[in-house]
Amino acid sequence: MTAADDLFPGFGEHLIDTGEAVIHARVGGSGPGLLLLHGYPQTHAMWHRVTPALAQSFTVIAADLRGYGQSSCPPTDIEHKPYSKRSIARDMIVLMRHFGFNQFAIMGHDRGARVAYRIALDTPQLVERLVLLDIISTFDQWSAANQKMRLTMFHWAFLAQPAPMPESLIGRGPVEWLDGRLKRGLKSRALGGLDVRAVVSYRGNFSNSDRMHATCEDFRAGAGCDLAADQADMEAGRRIECPTLVLWADHGPLADLSDPLPLWQPWCRDLTGANIDCGHFIAEECPDILLDHALPFLQRRNDGAQS
Repeated sequence: MTAADDLFPGFGEHLIDTGEAVIHARVGGSGPGLLLLHGYPQTHAMWHRVTPALAQSFTVIAADLRGYGQSSCPPTDIEHKPYSKRSIARDMIVLMRHFGFNQFAIMGHDRGARVAYRIALDTPQLVERLVLLDIISTFDQWSAANQKMRLTMFHWAFLAQPAPMPESLIGRGPVEWLDGRLKRGLKSRALGGLDVRAVVSYRGNFSNSDRMHATCEDFRAGAGCDLAADQADMEAGRRIECPTLVLWADHGPLADLSDPLPLWQPWCRDLTGANIDCGHFIAEECPDILLDHALPFLQRRNDGAQS
């Protein structure tokens, strides 16, 4: 029994061995498949305020990324490839096939959104629709043009430092680090707007040394192999083929961008987007507004799409 168990009434709990990792997921609802992918420093619990509505139209699979929540922490390598978005994407494809979905929609936030667009780029035949919450691409994130944004998102560079420096520093006060990251992202700068059960879930993640290391590996991969994958796609002219909805927070990490859609335009063949008056944690701060945008978009499935 975990703190997040009663956040998902009617959802089943599963541990699926993908061959590279064991992925924890909550599954509920019925209909077409919808994969929900969380970001840093959270777990699948971040989706609890939107899953009841989504489950009325979709079979919702809310997964913990490898290294987060109750998913396993595979050994890493010198290039951090086991924590690349491409490796995590393979987990999610196996997960969705396990539940019978050869085509599905994805909604991802933060790190999970990076996994989501990697799935869409690498395996376009699988992804029907894509919702990306409060990110720009890893390629654009590391661009020299975004120096000001990188200063406000200092944790990218900090967490990408060689082990064990960030792990050691976070380990001196993991709850303080976690709470600080959450507060910095919230419009209110206070934890009061989050469900305490979800916060307990997030804190548990960061009180485990293996997960501390795994989540740092996520960012090391972001600065290395993930960036290289994005650069290769950009040079090859690969684009996200499915309809894509980008939503961003007025008081989140993209606040200094008047409109991130021009940055996404070269990546997407069919792009729409909108801003939301909230902080970075959109699904918890403004669940109804998120649903107002995302649900109609997700319900417009491609002609001929099937599970």
